[in-house]
Amino acid sequence: MAKLLGESSDSDSEAKKEEAKKKKEESPWKPEIEFGYQSRKGNDDNQSLNARVALSYIKGKMRNSGEVKIYREDDDGEEEEREQSYELQSDYKLGSKTYLYGSFKGIDSKYSSYYRDYTVSTGFGLQVSNTETFKLEVELGPGYRIQQPNTDEIDDDDPIFPEDVAESIIRGNLTSSWKPFKTLSFEMQATLVAGQSNTRLDTEISALNNITDDIALKLSHNRQHISKVPNDLKNTDSTFNINLLFRF
Repeated sequence: MAKLLGESSDSDSEAKKEEAKKKKEESPWKPEIEFGYQSRKGNDDNQSLNARVALSYIKGKMRNSGEVKIYREDDDGEEEEREQSYELQSDYKLGSKTYLYGSFKGIDSKYSSYYRDYTVSTGFGLQVSNTETFKLEVELGPGYRIQQPNTDEIDDDDPIFPEDVAESIIRGNLTSSWKPFKTLSFEMQATLVAGQSNTRLDTEISALNNITDDIALKLSHNRQHISKVPNDLKNTDSTFNINLLFRF
């Protein structure tokens, strides 16, 4: 019996050492690539392809992340619409649950309502929960927004006013993830940008089902709500994506 207990203790000790070694050797770089099908509903109804590339670096008190999203729609083999969005954020941990953040989001498009749409913000963040099962973070801070409408492309069904915007804004952001099972997780993000010209709320809810350790099926639903729209158009547009997600 003593021998069995000794062997069990040794096995547990080796497993703990192996786990500690794995965590120590884990790379601070976390790249992701995803692509798939996209369906848009609201003021503009269409189907298209989309792709996303993301990279994060976490080490010490610093956390840096960035991503690029590309949306493209073709009509009879010719490019009908193309849009690229960019997001960059750096966080610096101040305490056990608080951090300072700086963020940038930009949208460039030659075929949609805005030719350029840039937002920068800095402020404070709070990690309400940070466990393996559930994570919740909130951010709040001031910033600045620049928008240049693409007046050559604006149609009657585009929820955009044809004036340049350069104004101070308040940005709020909420991010959460819940992993009830080893192969299934849910993510949610809501970002509010409020300025004198308009208030915009973007939300994204995603479900991820791991196929392997590095590949997952991702279903996501995005909603964009704008407080002021011209010509009695809809305030809300939505997007549904079915993508394959690759982690490296």
